[in-house]
Amino acid sequence: MAMTIHVDVVSAEEAIFSGLVEFAVFPGEVGELGILPNHTPLLTRIKPGTIRLKSGGKFETLYVSGGMLEVQPHMITVLADTALRAAELDEAKVLEAKKRAEETLSRRSGDEMNFVAAEAELAQLNAQLQAIKKLKNQVH
Repeated sequence: MAMTIHVDVVSAEEAIFSGLVEFAVFPGEVGELGILPNHTPLLTRIKPGTIRLKSGGKFETLYVSGGMLEVQPHMITVLADTALRAAELDEAKVLEAKKRAEETLSRRSGDEMNFVAAEAELAQLNAQLQAIKKLKNQVH
């Protein structure tokens, strides 16, 4: 039997995932973090991107908008503002929102706050598209 570690992924709205996994990958600020059972304790920020959780030979893909990752030898906790199952992401809506954000950035006029918000939104939308792409690669 494979060794496992308990993972909880929680957003501001709800618990997205809670269960045992054999391996987990998180979007760290300087690259992906692969975590196995009995990992050294760690507390770090994660950036917008995908979480991949391997259980029973299959991967589950989740999207997070960023947040905090806490790793203990037998438990991993992710606290995110937004967390979704990648299968729940609507590619058409994400592409349309990305187009609007890119248009806002290309104008570079008006309120600096709108520009910063559009940059942040674009980063999250690109991460959502990556989650959709990873999910499609798992299915095919």
